[in-house]
Amino acid sequence: MSGIKGFFRREPVLVIAALAAAVSCCFVPPDRGYLEYFDLRTLALLYCLMTVVAGLNQAGLFTRLAGSLCARAGSVRRLGLALVLLSFFSSMLITNDVALITFVPFAAAVLVLAHRPGDLSRVVVLQTAAANLGSMLTPVGNPQNLYLYSRYGFSMGDFLSITFPVWCVSLVLCAAGCLLLPGAALERGPAQAPAAVGKSVWLHGGLFLLCLLTVLRILPWPFMLGGVILVLLIADRKLLGKADLFLLLTFAAFFVFSGNLARIPAVSEALKKLMLGREYGVSLLASQVISNVPAALLLSGFTEAGKELVLGVDIGGLGTPIASLASLISLKLYSRTEGAKPGRFLCEFLVVNLVLLGLLTLAKMLLA
Repeated sequence: MSGIKGFFRREPVLVIAALAAAVSCCFVPPDRGYLEYFDLRTLALLYCLMTVVAGLNQAGLFTRLAGSLCARAGSVRRLGLALVLLSFFSSMLITNDVALITFVPFAAAVLVLAHRPGDLSRVVVLQTAAANLGSMLTPVGNPQNLYLYSRYGFSMGDFLSITFPVWCVSLVLCAAGCLLLPGAALERGPAQAPAAVGKSVWLHGGLFLLCLLTVLRILPWPFMLGGVILVLLIADRKLLGKADLFLLLTFAAFFVFSGNLARIPAVSEALKKLMLGREYGVSLLASQVISNVPAALLLSGFTEAGKELVLGVDIGGLGTPIASLASLISLKLYSRTEGAKPGRFLCEFLVVNLVLLGLLTLAKMLLA
């Protein structure tokens, strides 16, 4: 029983998605139509990206980059800026959650080494916001972008034209947020990280390029999936189990739930009316309650306003801790550090996120 409760605490979104899918099946009994619910291209890309990025991380590429940047910092503020910008820019390619899994523990290590553990809470808050906002630029930056890019058939140019203006504003705001950190000099710089393994980095870098070619619709997704699996079976088969299976199952459950809702006439019409002309606001508010990935999966079935939905769920990743699953990862990682103060973290998190949410919503209105 304790194991079941533990699973519920670790994977609440998956549990809710599975229950919602099961309830919806009572109204729309399983049939052949269910096969049309699943976006296999998105699921294959998610799986391959997670395994390949795990390989790059295992090879030490990201830690080496972080060590190189942070070793040059002469003050707490500059060190924080390096850590925040590292999360911001890396999330564009390795996703927001992977960026935080990689660099939040690194931030804890370097701040302890620099005798500044008291600044960790604020640095992690800024890292989390930076990862959520930096990831909005590209289709591979986060799961909801990858899905919406496929769902609405955007070209890369179309997608960047939607996200780039707000992304630029986000970069300025994240950098400005580092002014909240003290300007005190570091007592000692963080040690250099170990060098990355050359051959492994090149191997996984090539597989990452394969994934990008599929994102750009140059390479069909079955070839990408087969190629990644074949290479990893030969080179490092343990990586095939590194993908977050629960995230893939969460996607599958929401595909079933949203697909069934679309086949219930009364519900479908009500959601279409609710969304009409309010796509940004509805998706942003829904993200605060069910997080932005499920919000994107659910609401995309009831609107063709892809631009507004992309911005709504991406900016909607700010706000409450559950607005983005990546934020929950940060909270979990920070809570495990020695001397952590979760209450302080949550207060700073809410203040920073709500201010950014308001400013970016204003920027979105002015740039529209």
